[in-house]
Amino acid sequence: MLAELLSFNLFALFLVFARVGAALMLLPGFGETYVAPRVRLLLAIAIAVLVTPIVEAALPALPESPIHLLLLLAGEIGIGIFFGALARVLLSGLFVAGMVISYQIGLANAFVYDLTAAQQGSIVGNFLTTTGLLLLFVTNVHHLMLGSVVQSYNLFEVGAPLPLDDLAYAMTHMVAKSFVLAMEIAAPFFVIGLTFYLGLGLLGRLMPQVQVFFIAMPVQIAIGLLIMAMTGIAALSWFVAQFQEGYVNAFTLG
Repeated sequence: MLAELLSFNLFALFLVFARVGAALMLLPGFGETYVAPRVRLLLAIAIAVLVTPIVEAALPALPESPIHLLLLLAGEIGIGIFFGALARVLLSGLFVAGMVISYQIGLANAFVYDLTAAQQGSIVGNFLTTTGLLLLFVTNVHHLMLGSVVQSYNLFEVGAPLPLDDLAYAMTHMVAKSFVLAMEIAAPFFVIGLTFYLGLGLLGRLMPQVQVFFIAMPVQIAIGLLIMAMTGIAALSWFVAQFQEGYVNAFTLG
């Protein structure tokens, strides 16, 4: 009897770890490349140990067939990846906004390695992504992300077929929301850029002998940095608010 109890508890812990660990691979702040894999592993195990007694009653028994066990684990890993990918897609809106802003202010060719995106990106995008990630933890939004993984057991029953159509719809909606969020953050730079380039065109027509490019480049960068300083706090506050709203509303779609 003791052996059966230990076997069931270990199976329940492993099943919860499959969903929690898959989510932590992608959740912003937890699944970054600069976070040591051992730290993520220990955090996932710790969360699984805390969550298992809460959801243990809703977990199925150990399957008799290895095929059924693999299907059960695949479903749990898929749900964890889905929850982590939703948050990651929302965070990528800052990366897109940074690239658009860089094109508008003349810093598109200044690339640096973005640790959050794990690829080359613009300086503005790196700044926005890093600052936005910091604000998510300062405002305790990471509690919302971790809590959503725990609450997912009320939304997705363990062992039940995955609603792939609802998952696809929610992910599509999140991608669209992330792109709209990026355009909203970069909207002031569109207005300033359009006005600036219109003025340069008129100047080039009125004074063809003036080297407009050499005059405009430092002015364009200076104006862009000034606008960023004026709108940065509002843009990042809007991102945090939209991140919370979008991440919560994603699970009511479909």
